[in-house]
Amino acid sequence: MVYNVDTLLRMRDAVGPVIGSNFDPSHLFWNGVDPVAAIRKLGDAIFHVHGKDVYVDHLNVAVNGCNDNKPYDQIAKRSWTFRAIGYGHDAKVWKDIMSALRTVGYDHVISIEHEDALMSFDEGLAKGVALLHEACMAEPP
Repeated sequence: MVYNVDTLLRMRDAVGPVIGSNFDPSHLFWNGVDPVAAIRKLGDAIFHVHGKDVYVDHLNVAVNGCNDNKPYDQIAKRSWTFRAIGYGHDAKVWKDIMSALRTVGYDHVISIEHEDALMSFDEGLAKGVALLHEACMAEPP
């Protein structure tokens, strides 16, 4: 029923501002959506943000498209794989996301969701925190 920015905004128009987005860049990445463009369009409809990255394997996408439901342990065969923050997209991408969130007034939690099958929880969390620490702006302008 709600599967992209336009459908979320349509539902929000129908029921009011009680509905909002749990913004997860990883799902946007593997669907080919630019998270910064989505943030700018959603604005104050963003209620919560996940710090979650994904690696898109363009060779597998070229063969099977983005809707790939192979088991997560078949990384070499999947079109996309959840990764720790910074292992799917670099610091510049995450800085752009954090800047866009600030631009639309989001000043709340970034919840790290670790599903990287290539590294331990502790390592993935530490690396994700370090990259977000670099990308986030702690002080108001």
